[in-house]
Amino acid sequence: MTARKGNLMGVREDIKVLDATIRDGGLCNNFQFTDEFVTELYKSNIKSGVDYMEFGYKASKGLFRESDFGKWKFCSEEDLRAIVGDNISDMKIAVMADVGRCDYKSDFLPQNESVIDMVRVACYIHQIPAAIEMIEYLHSLGYETTCNIMAVSQAGSDQVEQALNMLTPSSVDVIYLVDSYGAFYPENASDLAKVYLNAAEKVGKKVGFHAHNNQNLAFANTIETLSYGVSYLDATAQGMGRGAGNCAMELLLGFLKNPRYNLYSLLTFIEKYMLPLKEQGIVWGYDLQYMFTGQLNRHPREAMDFTAAQRSDYCEFYKALLDNF
Repeated sequence: MTARKGNLMGVREDIKVLDATIRDGGLCNNFQFTDEFVTELYKSNIKSGVDYMEFGYKASKGLFRESDFGKWKFCSEEDLRAIVGDNISDMKIAVMADVGRCDYKSDFLPQNESVIDMVRVACYIHQIPAAIEMIEYLHSLGYETTCNIMAVSQAGSDQVEQALNMLTPSSVDVIYLVDSYGAFYPENASDLAKVYLNAAEKVGKKVGFHAHNNQNLAFANTIETLSYGVSYLDATAQGMGRGAGNCAMELLLGFLKNPRYNLYSLLTFIEKYMLPLKEQGIVWGYDLQYMFTGQLNRHPREAMDFTAAQRSDYCEFYKALLDNF
């Protein structure tokens, strides 16, 4: 039985906070953030003590038309350096690369020529072999790597065990437990976290957690998994992210007792930049339609369509979901 690590008053030096506002939040506005927004978030994260900032995806320009998206869908070296220069701060720069949706052998420089520190490889559980191939290549270039296995709430325990058995001997640094559908409760989030931790700690690897807020549990699940030893924690300003959004950074920084984390600059950023974003009509966050898909453990795409259509016939929508369950 894995025991809880630390207590509510203590500081865990192994904790790393990752801001995913531009990457997950970019799914709400096709990554159409202004340079000012991204620059000010970068500065705010540094002042807040955030350990990693994820700027977006390294998506394939052969698969996705550049004209359909903002620059953070592609995170070119030039665009990153326009914001961070040589990044002389202590905060590290991360990007995400989806298995099958990136050109990783041509789009990544050797790490010593890049301002990127970490590449987060995202995959579904059946794509683990392809993810490992990417991880080994990126590791050979000098990058820190994570493997973010999506939608594990729909995977069987045997599949999860096999995936971890394949990943742990690889060069990956952090294995992420991802609640893609916002279907977890603290009990099963912590149970799965223990499975990940037991596998990862044997070979000196870390475990991260990425939550979605379909059932208003993103923060609760994050601090529950943290309490058992998960150390890489994803959050976004005001929980901005696809559909119901993510764990809110302000909740997480307000919870962590390490004095290196500071809330004030984040609150100023929210006042000046997040509130206007909402006023522009960018929509994310908990609503009933996301609760339904979370409870039913299914992809939120139907709930996102419901939101985009500005529907409010919750009962009819819920019945339709149950009919197709």
